[in-house]
This record gives sequence, C-alpha cells and structure tokens, in this order.
Amino acid sequence: MVKSVQTSLAAIAVLSSCAYAQAPQQRETSVRDAIESVAKEVQKEPKTVDASKRNLQKEGRNDKDARSRNASVREAIQSVTKQEEKALDIVESFKHMFKDGTVSGNIRSMYSLYDNDNETNTYATALGGQIKYELAKYKGFNAGFAFRTSQDLSFASGDTDEGKRNDELSSAQGAYTELTQAYIDYGYGKFDFRAGRQLIDTPLADSDDIRMIPNTFEAYVASYENESVFVEAGYLTKWQGEDAGLDSEEAWVKTGKDGVGFAGIAYGSDYLDANVWYYRFSNASKADIANGADANGNESFYIDAIGKYVLEEGVELHGGAQYLIQKELDNSGVEASIYGVMGELVIGGLGLNVAYNKAQKQEGKHSFSGYGGGTLFTNMDAMILDEITHDRDAQAVVAGFVYEWSGFGFLYAYGDFSGEEDASSQEAHIVEQNIGAQYTPNEEFTLGVIYVIDKNKEDGSSSDFNNKNLRVLLSYNF
Repeated sequence: MVKSVQTSLAAIAVLSSCAYAQAPQQRETSVRDAIESVAKEVQKEPKTVDASKRNLQKEGRNDKDARSRNASVREAIQSVTKQEEKALDIVESFKHMFKDGTVSGNIRSMYSLYDNDNETNTYATALGGQIKYELAKYKGFNAGFAFRTSQDLSFASGDTDEGKRNDELSSAQGAYTELTQAYIDYGYGKFDFRAGRQLIDTPLADSDDIRMIPNTFEAYVASYENESVFVEAGYLTKWQGEDAGLDSEEAWVKTGKDGVGFAGIAYGSDYLDANVWYYRFSNASKADIANGADANGNESFYIDAIGKYVLEEGVELHGGAQYLIQKELDNSGVEASIYGVMGELVIGGLGLNVAYNKAQKQEGKHSFSGYGGGTLFTNMDAMILDEITHDRDAQAVVAGFVYEWSGFGFLYAYGDFSGEEDASSQEAHIVEQNIGAQYTPNEEFTLGVIYVIDKNKEDGSSSDFNNKNLRVLLSYNF
C-alpha cells in the first residue's frame, strides 16, 4: 500500500499533511486528520487474518477505521493516541461468546488552555477514557459495548462562574459520560454488517477524535473488502461527541430529519490510493432549525487519488488531487465546488509537504464539512476552509514538515486561508500554525503536545481565530 514516513508515525500528533497509513483507504489527508489520529481508536486484526491485509471481514471487526484518510495535519495529530483493541476469538458455542469476550480500554488525560486575544482566557484539565467489552465471534455474530467519560478536575480547571473554564473537554458542566458504542455485528467472508452505536470514519462523517470525546454514530453500515478494494454503504440517524455538542439537551443529536445515506468505494495498491463517495444529507426539521439546529441538506460527491513514486531507496515522492461538489437540498444554503492538490517528499524520517484547496464562489451559499472534521488536504487543528466559504471564492495553502526519531515525533505546519469579498464587501484572511511533539515509548503509552496559533488578519478585534491553544495529552491503552 502507499506508505510514507507517517506509516511509522501512525501513533503521533505530528504527522505531515500528506501521509499514508498502510490500509488502502486509511491515510492522513490533512493536518487536521493527522491531529485527530492522536486519539483515534482502532482494533487489531483477528487472529485468523493477516493483519497486513487489514481485511474488514475480520473475526474481530475493525472499527471502520479503514475509511479515514490521513493526509492532513489534523489526522496526523489524531494518530498520537490510537487505541488498539484486543483481537476477538472465534468460538464454537453460544456460551463461549461471553466467556471468551474481550475487554479493552483507554485512560487519557488532557490539559487545554486558550490564550485569547480579545476574550477571557479559558482552561481545563480532564481525566477520562473508555472501557469496552466485545463478545467473541460465533457463527459470524458478535456485539460490542463501550462507555466513554471525561471529567474535569476542578482544582486544575478554570472557574465556571468567572467564565474561565474551557468546556470543550467535558461540557460546560465539567462532566460527560455516555454509552458511545452498542452494536450487533455480522460477518461472512469479506462481507460485514454492523447496526447500532459505532465508530465511523468516512470523508464526510468521522470520529474527529482530537480531544476527550470522539464522535460516534447510530447507524446501519454494510461493507465488503478484499486486498485492494473496499466498498461501504450505510445510513446514519444520530450522533454524539464534541462536534455534536457536549451540552446538547440530549447527548444523541439527529443527523437531519431523514438521516444521512452514503456509499463509497476505495482502491489501494502499492502505487495508488483512490476514493469515490456519495452522501445525501437531509435537512433538520423546521422545529429543530427553530431551536438552533443547522440546515445542512445537500447531496455531496467526493473523489480523490493519491499516488507514490519511489525515487530511490528511502526517498519517495507523493502527489494527489481531490474534488468535492455539493448540491443544495431544501433551501439549506449548502452548495460548493472545491478542488485540491497535495505533494510530499519523504527522505528517511523527514517528510516535507504542501497542500492547496480552492473553493469556488456559490452566491449566498457555503460548503459543509459533514459530521466531523472534514476531508480537505488543508484541514488544520482549528481552521478548515468551510469557515470562510460563504458567498465568496476562498483558498488555503498549508506547508510543513514532519520528523521522527527513536520514538519521538515532531511536526510544524503553516496554513494561510484567504477569501475574497463577499456580498457585504468583507474579505477573510486567517493564518494558523500547528506545532506538535510526541513521545511513544511503546504501544500502550503516549505523551503528546500540540500548540496552535491562530491570527485573524482581517479583524484583529474579533473573538474568532485570534487565540493560542496549548493541549497536553497523556494516554494509556490496555
């Protein structure tokens, strides 16, 4: 499969914006995706399957991670605390499904400080993680359940009454606990079907796991995979997590009044990765929109391709292109045409990379990154192109490097996001820097640090994108 320096950095918060993991559909396609992979949960392959092939018919089902593309800074950072779950046994009797079930988990702690130029500084320290129990496989069937929690440590967090608490980690109440996974799974050969609460990682619906609570979905998903082709189709009804809102009246929020239907196909080889995906996002109901829900109705078509060329031993050149087109449904205001290109030069443990995205103006409309962190090559920790696409031409350029050495990883990325005048004659110009470091002495323990600097060049008095964010993460998998 396409492989770069980030294959060996799969567990770090400091991967390049143009990296690839070993699975045909799993590569970090933006800075934002690289960040997300810091805390991403994956499962080990079953005992009866060659793990290098990453077949999703696995006797211990992969948490649909093979669809997350990792060629962005965000995905590189997310890889820091990838959690591996134990492989599942295949049993010959119903009672042994329970007796031979597996328990896995993750303990993580995060400190997050916002140094705001025009608002009160906020900070919080949270302790939490996940505990998961999964039944063994019997005649193709198994099930899994996972609880996730995040609890702010009051002595190390800002005062809520003074407006100094950062509510991104554990909600404004400082506590969040939820049954984030509860599913039934059936696998036959290379086919798999999963129903219930589950992790999903596709271009426009993903876990976006860069803090304490990742997104999970109530969904029905069918998939088929062989060594080079992966096909998936599904239906999403609800979601929860930081992107869905930890302070929502109900933890599980509808993904539109009629849910989201999607289908995709991915191809992977030693020289090329390619994806084609289709989504139909329904609008929120009128009542939900009146209560503050976003109108996101649209049809989205996404395609990408990334290739690799070996110049000589230890030296590789990667290049790719992507295109996203969105058509409005039910007067939602979502419509977009975005293309992008990327390139990376890998020399041993050093990766040098650059990415570019361009959004063409759709009068009175804006783009939609889906339910999660989005899929553009230029996605960074905080800034994505969606933020400035409304009623204007917009573009983003991100460049940086990644370096790994003896369990340590380092990343720097600089992004420039600009938008032409909209109908109100307002331009947009935001610059972001991501600086990351990570230490992973073994598969269980990770220490990661990410420092994000945002500057709103058009409006220095705005509370948006005029801040610095420092996050320190400790993670232990068991």
